[in-house]
Amino acid sequence: MKYTLNKVLVIGLGLIGGSFAKALKIRHLVDEVSGYDLNSAECELGLQLGVIDKQVTSLLDAVAEADLVMLAVPVKAMEQLLGAIAPALRPDTLVTDAGSTKMNIIEAAQRVFPTMPATFVPGHPIAGAEKSGVMAANADLFERHKVILTPLPETDPLAVSVVAELWQSLGAEVLQMEPQRHDEVLAATSHLPHLLAFSLVDTLAHEEENKDIFRYAAGGFRDFTRIAASDPVMWHDICQANREALLNQIDQFTTGLSRLRQAIDTDDSQTLLGIFTRARIAREYFSTLLTGTAYELPSAPTSADIPAKGAENPGE
Repeated sequence: MKYTLNKVLVIGLGLIGGSFAKALKIRHLVDEVSGYDLNSAECELGLQLGVIDKQVTSLLDAVAEADLVMLAVPVKAMEQLLGAIAPALRPDTLVTDAGSTKMNIIEAAQRVFPTMPATFVPGHPIAGAEKSGVMAANADLFERHKVILTPLPETDPLAVSVVAELWQSLGAEVLQMEPQRHDEVLAATSHLPHLLAFSLVDTLAHEEENKDIFRYAAGGFRDFTRIAASDPVMWHDICQANREALLNQIDQFTTGLSRLRQAIDTDDSQTLLGIFTRARIAREYFSTLLTGTAYELPSAPTSADIPAKGAENPGE
């Protein structure tokens, strides 16, 4: 099947949907970018700001005209939205999404469609910002960021190629992954850190002297807890949508934190230095992956590599 990309409809004009629409429009990649949002004020603002070309009043009419539909709504709202647009989808209309969990969206689609459309290409742009809403739309948001596509066995490879090329035109690096593996990886690398940041800020906010805690916080605290400014409703939905993978990661983290607590409590210098050294090596390796430089991961530190208890640490 041949696919054209003259008209794109973005449903949900938040940060991701708005940025996607604005990036397409500014780069003149398609003829028309339409926007639909349950909050009509967001659409009106998007039109005024030049994020979209057209504000949609009839969702079904807009879906019927679209060559590609981007679903950029909260993950818990996907099934209802898919059910609403299904009757108007043409056989050659590409459908993709920006949800940060994939299995629940795929399962929702399977409940909606008797036969999974070959044009359905689930996706997840790994990009974001503290601000939300169409006012925060940034045409360069996806530059040098990863987008993960999780096509199904039923998905047309040509449809995947078209969606991938569109993301690449926005400056993104496109990867493919199995949906279940995506949810496991994102639970560890994105979802868990967000939950830890939310939990830490919430815990410290209950301290009696919390004003001093926040007033004298160092840069590391600000950097780590920045993500706690993210949309609470979105993260509530992610916790429910990716429940099992998240619980598994929380359990693993809890075990590691308990090990660290015990080492501090028993003044176990060797265990402490082992944890910190291994973490430092892993972080350096992670940095080289991001920069694309060659790096050989050293073996885990042995007792000979770790200073004896009470010895001066030259790295401090």
